[in-house]
Amino acid sequence: MNEEKKRVFENSVRQTPPSPSQCSGILYTITPGDTLFILSTRFGTPLRDIIAANPQIDDPNAVVPGQRVCIPLPPPPQTCSGFYLTVSAGDTLVQISQRFGVRLVDILIANPQIVNPEVIFARQTICIPIPPPADIPCSGFFYTVKQGETLNQISARFNVTVREIFAANPQIVDPGKIFAGQKICIPSQENS
Repeated sequence: MNEEKKRVFENSVRQTPPSPSQCSGILYTITPGDTLFILSTRFGTPLRDIIAANPQIDDPNAVVPGQRVCIPLPPPPQTCSGFYLTVSAGDTLVQISQRFGVRLVDILIANPQIVNPEVIFARQTICIPIPPPADIPCSGFFYTVKQGETLNQISARFNVTVREIFAANPQIVDPGKIFAGQKICIPSQENS
């Protein structure tokens, strides 16, 4: 490397501000055109949280390409009419929707912190809403699913078939996907 190129490289390295010393979120490298406000909008994280996570930034209005900043994970909703899920690496909302048999739109409604449905992060906590029982009469009784239970186990306990339980519960999208806390109708044996 000739002296001129070496000097330009050394000057550019010196001008790039330091990275945060710790980050409980995503380390992001600034690209041309980025501002902390734009990153706040893109990642759904309040601007004040990004500024607080980056005490090494002297002027929040002056970030430079190549600079590494911490983007804290968006906070989960304060209330959840279902259960909280920690996103795994590689998860997408479509996959999560299919895995739990919950409509994508319902997941988005339960998670207003998700700005872009195509951008979620590993270790991010989101709410998976449990569909309420359909507004239909239940010819038997309502039962609240316990952690780890399956329709096969519930059908055996109450002496009805999985098919009968599935038919009595139109809110269940997939008989293999029920959740702890979900209320389902157990049809009476007389009507089975």
